[in-house]
Amino acid sequence: MSAEGSKSGSRKKSGQKKSGRRGLTVRVKSARGRTNASTRWLQRQLNDPYVAAAQAEGYRSRAAFKLAQIDDKFHFLEPGRRVVDLGAAPGGWTQVAVERAGEGHVLAVDLQKMDSLAGANILQWDLTDEDAAMTIREAAQKNGGPVEVVLSDMSPVVTGHAVTDHLRIIGLCEVALALAEGLLTPGGTFVAKVFHGGAQGDILAVLKRSFRKVRHFKPPASRKESSETYVVALDYRGVETEPRE
Repeated sequence: MSAEGSKSGSRKKSGQKKSGRRGLTVRVKSARGRTNASTRWLQRQLNDPYVAAAQAEGYRSRAAFKLAQIDDKFHFLEPGRRVVDLGAAPGGWTQVAVERAGEGHVLAVDLQKMDSLAGANILQWDLTDEDAAMTIREAAQKNGGPVEVVLSDMSPVVTGHAVTDHLRIIGLCEVALALAEGLLTPGGTFVAKVFHGGAQGDILAVLKRSFRKVRHFKPPASRKESSETYVVALDYRGVETEPRE
């Protein structure tokens, strides 16, 4: 679902809306050819207030509310800031970034083809390509200046095996962080999805060396049973240069 009419620089609060809740639980009957897992997923979707709210408000995914809630707390999507949204498809985070940072300030990047979105520039590119950082930087410069915010809501295909899923998402976070360090201007912000797990400490150590403030936050729109959380790294130190002799 696309939303073609975002207002530049507007900020919408994104707490749980009563209008998005349903008073009755929708129960899905098992159907021939449908697995128990798919039945549970469908029932969860039908009863999710954020799914209903996303449809009502024209967002492409319920994930839009996650970014809005993260920004409500940390305030990094200020009007005029230039934003790169990595792994952006289908575009829920990009929509929120355009609403808050303004039209023409947001670059959405994804390997998948992404439908056009008013106010955003879209780049179809493989983030693991060796030329990704240079290509994204050149595309971002068309937004009028250096990048001040890098976002990543990338998630791997979930296997159900906690250790495997955790390592996969940490790998995606590492890709996003490497790109962010090549894109961000000093003072910039990096936001990425992670799962709870042991290897998370390694990437936190890197973040703490590169950013002056690093926080964890699980927005209300994240499902309670999900192990996802978000790392918010603020005030990028910039690339350190060797001191002159």
